[in-house]
Amino acid sequence: MAELRRFAREADFGEMLAAFGEDGAVIVESMVQGDTIAAMRDAVVAHADAVEPGSRGDGFWPTFHGAATKRFTHLGRLSPAFFDILANPVMEAFGDAVLLPRCGSYWLNTAQAMLIGPGEPAQVPHRDCGNWNNYVIPQWPDVPEVTVSAMIALDQTTEELGATRVIPGSHLWDDYREGGDPGASIAAELMPGSALVYSGKVLHGGGANRTGDRWRNAMHLSFVLGWLTPEDANSMQYTADEIAHLPERSKRLLGHSSYDPGPHHGGRLWLKDFEAWSA
Repeated sequence: MAELRRFAREADFGEMLAAFGEDGAVIVESMVQGDTIAAMRDAVVAHADAVEPGSRGDGFWPTFHGAATKRFTHLGRLSPAFFDILANPVMEAFGDAVLLPRCGSYWLNTAQAMLIGPGEPAQVPHRDCGNWNNYVIPQWPDVPEVTVSAMIALDQTTEELGATRVIPGSHLWDDYREGGDPGASIAAELMPGSALVYSGKVLHGGGANRTGDRWRNAMHLSFVLGWLTPEDANSMQYTADEIAHLPERSKRLLGHSSYDPGPHHGGRLWLKDFEAWSA
């Protein structure tokens, strides 16, 4: 079975982007460097002790989220290392290349810890763009990218431990409803700080954790077009004072400034008294 293409973080970005376009995903080695990823890992694992696995509700979502998986947000409240990860230059390059051609700016969609526990079965393959299916499905397969994501390893992530699986090329399929053969998926094994960067249109899912006593520790970071509602309510998680020291781009990613579509057509959004604002 073919492997996902791997790139050093210093690799030529044009080559990285071309592979992303062909396969729907690439692996960027050491995208987040040692001290930063170690600090984020320690903070996430410490907080996870107080988090119960699974999610509330009935029907699809508890199964999708996983009964033995811990998920939580507000990572910037756990460690300032999160804000360094938010400003990662490789992720910025992907956001600019994949999303900016279609909108005036983009913002943070998800910043989540995703810790897969022992015995958790594989997640159903899905496309992250499915969050906005009312927009995506009528235009498929010609819909532009609406989101770009990274699964970032906090510890070494192996196939046995539940590495995220991807079906390369599925972002180019004609039929959105085709779920794909899980046997055709590839496990994105990662070292700490390395990342699976993938299209919102590609089929993927968390792998099965076949160990008896180890957790897959990773975090998910994704961006979305500036005129779509993000999955996480990021603007509610940090006050203006708490992020006053951050660069303007980071404030915008966290929802603390208005959206301006320029040079594209469309209205200004996220206004205060009809005026654009920034924290």
